[in-house]
This record gives sequence, structure tokens and C-alpha cells, in this order.
Amino acid sequence: MTDRSHRRPRPLSPLREHLRDTLWFAPTAGLAGAVLLWWAAGALDDRIVTVLREEGAYAELRALISIAEDAKTIVTTISSAMMTFIGVVFSISLVAVQMASGQLTPRVVRIFVRSRISKATLTVFLATFLFSLLVLTSYESETDARQVTSVPVVQSLATMALVGLSLLLFIAYVSSTLRLMQVGPVVDRITRESLRMAARQPAGAGEPVALAAEIGRIPHRGRAGVLRDVHVARLVRLARRRGVVLRLLPRIGDFVVAGTPVLAVHADGPVRVRVPPYTVSVGTERTFHQDLGLGLRQLSDIALRALSPAVNDPTTAVQCLDRMVELLSAVAGDALGAVHHRDRSGTVRLIQPVPAWEHLVDLGLTEIRTAAAEQPQVTRRLLAAIDDLLLLVPPERGAPLLRHRALLVQAVVRAVPEAADREFALRPDRQGIG
Repeated sequence: MTDRSHRRPRPLSPLREHLRDTLWFAPTAGLAGAVLLWWAAGALDDRIVTVLREEGAYAELRALISIAEDAKTIVTTISSAMMTFIGVVFSISLVAVQMASGQLTPRVVRIFVRSRISKATLTVFLATFLFSLLVLTSYESETDARQVTSVPVVQSLATMALVGLSLLLFIAYVSSTLRLMQVGPVVDRITRESLRMAARQPAGAGEPVALAAEIGRIPHRGRAGVLRDVHVARLVRLARRRGVVLRLLPRIGDFVVAGTPVLAVHADGPVRVRVPPYTVSVGTERTFHQDLGLGLRQLSDIALRALSPAVNDPTTAVQCLDRMVELLSAVAGDALGAVHHRDRSGTVRLIQPVPAWEHLVDLGLTEIRTAAAEQPQVTRRLLAAIDDLLLLVPPERGAPLLRHRALLVQAVVRAVPEAADREFALRPDRQGIG
């Protein structure tokens, strides 16, 4: 087992999470960038006209005016068509995302909102529309080379470049949205985020630590919500200064309300401990930051929806089981249950609960097991998954897997009356029915 207990997790930035969960910041920044680009391109156009007039190159200036007049038609077409194009594209895309959320789980909408390609596409589309409008204001009615003061050639070329970039992003955006409607890419993305989180997760303590008596509890004083993060470094420093040990009571992902105890204080004598603001972060939804069970929760939701009578798609449940085996095998050898965060001297200052191995196994297998008794494809894959995990985990962690195996066998025996069908349903197969 790898000892990662001294590595503190990076604190969650509420501002960063807010910006990642919204679609307004990137487009607003893009609109501001479009204004700056228009101003810079206009200044360059003015400089070109000034230099040509000072050198008396009126023939070249007339050629630029002719080019700009030809480009004006293109810019006008772009400005009139871009907003309609934006509305049609994103309306269709939102319908596609709604269909995906209905077939899989509403949690996939979060993947769409956080998609970088979605935000980049919307940003460039809106910036192109605004930039083309601004370029149209730079055209002058005067066409005499001796009197004209501005010829928006650079601005027109920049508009065409933005259109080309919009087309490339449109192709990438459509490809990304279509992938979001497929089961494989969605469960793969959930799995990759969960594995990255598991790699950052400090290892559990393994052995319990002797604690002094509990002298008090600190309640949550903020708004109600899902516990997303605790600022480990801040709490460790606070506990070291006060000479106490803090124990986090709820786990990451628990829902807390105002007044819910969140920290227990352990010390040898009475000590007054006041937790600074922004030490505990809550939100409306769970995130992958420090939440070891979120990936299994989402995969289980997708599998349960697939096994419902309204959908009846056992193959999707098998795909989710494939990824559950991957996640559980990734933490099969880790020390779980509680993380001991230490100060610079090596003294334990903060104890943070994390899901134990049994909890993760129950989270991943319980609901699928209860819903899959009459689906031989899923029962066969579930038995193969349990057998594979039994080969990977230490012997002391085999009990919850064996318990789920026994319960699955009992459920199949009750649900399938024919002996031949039962034998078929209880035969392990990594493909379900391969």
C-alpha cells in the first residue's frame, strides 16, 4: 500500500468551480476580446492609410479601397447570418444534450456545461458576430483616395479569419456533442475523472490513532448544501496553533445544513477553537474534487436507468460494470476509511473520513445487483466482475465481494424458475453474453 498520507489535497477554489459550471464568463471575455481586436486592427488600418498618403502612393491606396469594398459584402453577409447560425446550432445541441440526459442521467449535463470545446465555440461565434458588426461601422462612404481616412482591410481579413476559426470549432463541437450522446465516451470520461481524483487522494491511515477526549463540536454556519471540500492546510495550521486534533464528521458528498456539526475537537483540556471562514465549501452538486464515490454513483445511476423497464438496455449496464471494475481495482490496495493529515512535525492534526472499501463495493454493486436478477447478461457480467476483483484485492477485503456474490445467486434463484436458465444466468462472463 502506497503511503500518501502526508500529501495534502489542493483546496477547491469556489470561484474556479463557479466559472467552470457557468457559460457566461468565457463568452463575455470573448466579446471583450473582440472589441480589443477591432480597436487594434482599426489602429493598424489607420496607420497603413497614413503611411500611404504620406508617401503619395495613391494607386496602392485605391487598390486597398477596392479590396475593402469587395470585402464589405462578405462582412455584411457574415454579420447577418452569424447570429441565426448560433441560435440554430445551439438549439439543436441543447436538444441533443436533453436526450442524452434522459437516456443516461441528468448528471451528464454537467459534462456539457464544463466542456471546453462548447465554451470555446460559443465564445468564438459571439465574438465573430460582434466583430463583424464593429467592422461595418469602420467603413466610410468616402471612396476618394485623397480624402479617405480609414480603409478597414485588416479588420475585414480578421473577420474572415474568425469565420474560418468558427467553422473549425463548429466541426469539433458537433463531434463532441455527438460523443456526448454515446454511452461509451460518457462512462469513459466519468471513469477518467474518478481515476484522476483517486490518484490525488491521500492514502488512508491504515491503523487508528489514539485521540484525546472530545471537548466540543463546531457546527456548520454557512448555507445548506453538499460538502464539496475542506481546506486541509488551513485546518492543520489551526489545529497546530491550538494544540488540538480536529476530526471531520461528515464525508465529502454529504448534505449539511446550518447547525450540522462538521468538526469534532479533541484535546487534553478546554481549548477555544474558532474555524475561519471559507474553510468548509458547500455547493448544490457533488464534484470530483476529493469525492471518491461520485464516479461510482454516476455509473450506478446510468446502469439503473438502463435496467429500468422503460429503457431495458442491459448492454449499457454491462459497460458501466466494466468501468466499475476499473475504479474498484484502482483503489483495491489503498488504505481507506480515514485520512490522517499531519503537520510539519509529523503530528496528526486533522482526521478526514473517506469511504471504506466495503462502502465503495456496496455503492457500486448493490443497486445493480437488486435490479439485474432477471437480466442474464448483467448477472453473468456481475459475477465475472466479482471474481476478477477477488483476484485483485487482499484477502481481508474479499468479504463484501463474497457477500454480494451470495446475494446475487439468491436473487437469481428466486427470479428464474427454470434450472437451465438459472445455470446460464449464473455463469460468469466478462462480456455478459459473449
